[in-house]
Amino acid sequence: MKVFVTGATGFIGGHVVPRLLRDGHELVCLVRRPDAGARLRAQGAAVVAGDVTDRASVERALPGCDCLVHLANVYSFWERDRSVYAKVNVEGTRHVMEGALAARIPRVVHVSSCVVFGRPAQVPFTEASAPGPARFSEYARTKHVGDLVARELHERRGLPLTTIMPGAVVGPGDSKATGDYVRALLARRLPARVMEASVMTFVHVRDVAEAIARAAARDGLSGARFLVGAERLTFGEVNRLVREIAGVPLPALAMPDWLATAGAAALTALSGLTGQPPPWGMSTDQIRTMKHGFAFDGGRAARELGFPYTPVRTAIEEMVAEARAAAGR
Repeated sequence: MKVFVTGATGFIGGHVVPRLLRDGHELVCLVRRPDAGARLRAQGAAVVAGDVTDRASVERALPGCDCLVHLANVYSFWERDRSVYAKVNVEGTRHVMEGALAARIPRVVHVSSCVVFGRPAQVPFTEASAPGPARFSEYARTKHVGDLVARELHERRGLPLTTIMPGAVVGPGDSKATGDYVRALLARRLPARVMEASVMTFVHVRDVAEAIARAAARDGLSGARFLVGAERLTFGEVNRLVREIAGVPLPALAMPDWLATAGAAALTALSGLTGQPPPWGMSTDQIRTMKHGFAFDGGRAARELGFPYTPVRTAIEEMVAEARAAAGR
């Protein structure tokens, strides 16, 4: 099967590409920078230059493909130019999905996020739960709107859409929020522990790649949505896992939620003036997301797609080993 992949150079993409190649698929990966394609070519994937924000480059690359895996997105909790979220997560998704329709791609796997649910009344929530009214970050808001775009194309024009909605993805290769948090704990850079009672549903990045690969290979999933994640842990529990695995002390200070919220607001305002990201990742969007968390049941994905979940402890062990190798320890 010939699979077109966006976001192949990202954290999840770095695990999806080898997983799809292992199944013998022919991959065509859309990359923005020519130098970013070297690793993909070395693995055996074909590379085409383009960007999801450039409709024409997407439309040129899609014809002849049997499946689309859409991973490209802006995943962060602070951007100097906040318009980039909508450009990629909404309009980029529109370009890719409309391109798939025009090229008559028979399978489309759209990788979304559990954050599109906001804060549902049902806890833990499932795929059938009514979303809550609020989204706690610009990332979550624009991912939600991008999902609505894809869903409308499915319902009105027959886009053969399967949606994968991971929880907090952890594992080796994570250069974003969770990876930064674990590395900061290891380096003892965090001034305090925050939001320790908040609950997140975590998932190993390899399990996300497995769910995507299995959805891409299956018929009969048009319209299906899968929450992917198994372990509901508080940040306090994650902190203690890192301490136990790495043998590093945790920050002595536990910051009250109200102070973390106020501090994030001040640091975010300062970042608006300096153009630099807030220290320790303490943006308003990040702290809101941590405070409200997300607790869901990802059992349907494991049952229907047929894979077991990897313990989160394994992911943390691999992240600690990776960080120590990078530091030469």
